[in-house]
Amino acid sequence: MKRKICVVITARASYSRIKTLLIAIKAHPLLRLQLVLTGSGLLDKYGGMQNLLARDGFRNIIKVSNLLENENATADAKTTGLGIIELASVLENTRPDIVVTIADRYETMSAAIAASFMNIPLAHVQGGEVTGNIDERVRHAVSKLADMHFVATASARARLIAMGENPDKVWHTGCPSIDLAIQAKSDASPQFDYECGHSKFPASKYLVVMQHPVTNAGGLIKDQFKSLLTAVEALQIPTFWFTPNADYGADRIMKEIQRYSEMSKNHKIHFLRNLNPETFLKLIKHCACLVGNSSTGIREGSLLSIPVVNIGSRQSGRERSCNVIDVNFDPEAIIEAVQKQVANGPYKSSLIYGNGHAGLQIADLLAKADLNTHKQITY
Repeated sequence: MKRKICVVITARASYSRIKTLLIAIKAHPLLRLQLVLTGSGLLDKYGGMQNLLARDGFRNIIKVSNLLENENATADAKTTGLGIIELASVLENTRPDIVVTIADRYETMSAAIAASFMNIPLAHVQGGEVTGNIDERVRHAVSKLADMHFVATASARARLIAMGENPDKVWHTGCPSIDLAIQAKSDASPQFDYECGHSKFPASKYLVVMQHPVTNAGGLIKDQFKSLLTAVEALQIPTFWFTPNADYGADRIMKEIQRYSEMSKNHKIHFLRNLNPETFLKLIKHCACLVGNSSTGIREGSLLSIPVVNIGSRQSGRERSCNVIDVNFDPEAIIEAVQKQVANGPYKSSLIYGNGHAGLQIADLLAKADLNTHKQITY
């Protein structure tokens, strides 16, 4: 009998982090995929995933609507609570053998808590890492609830073991997103130009900006966005700018983006909501520099040799390669760092986050691992 593996996708970033595992589960003779889409992944304003998943051949997707969009920190807590309620019903009906939860977004807490209370083995991808923001707390909380850990780096594995996790249940598989990045890196197709509106973006002559809210920055979120915008405008380099994740403060950034788009005649900046993972990786593979506070620059960027300017505290402590320069939200510092990175890059490729086989390896472990939900505190 095939093991039923329930994978919960909560946001656009979760899909690229897990796509090769989904493909591997579908193809595995001992596994059956149950796919749940919830949180911001259902909403078009945050790059809704339904059509993209369908185009990629995933069917019978279970949709769970739980995202509250009130612009305050309370909405995140209530979204998590609603997710527990709705996902508990889903798990009761589908009765999976294992629930898989991804990374560190607050919505992952819902799946972790529901599975744990229902005595369903919980597998966590990307535990044991260190960052800033609320993500740090969420990631480690999910790790303590999880029964199986599939980590991206050797240091992440060592941290989980130091936290008391059973070494036999912590596997260093690498990150599934690196599977896709390696495919993108080996793509021999020529660089290409991107046409957006009135502008043509020559290959390797554009920036990619990914700036998400720092949830503990409070009233500084709007000012941080304006500082980055000031720097990007001054650089006068064609730019693809992705809208933010559905975190507390995202609405303020979205309003500023809308205001700027309506008032500005600057055709060098083009705003995007989402791309399929392969197109997105091809976009960043050829960019002159990735700017902002997304983990993409540190994780996939290290493999793709991309020069990165990381801004602020959101990625504090995350393992990184030599391709990253860290700065604060000072426009002059951002400008100087970007100019330096454009001149220096590309960098030497790094395999710090994986070697391209994570999806297949995790699927095989899900098929063979002993299923057990008994945990005790150890040191």
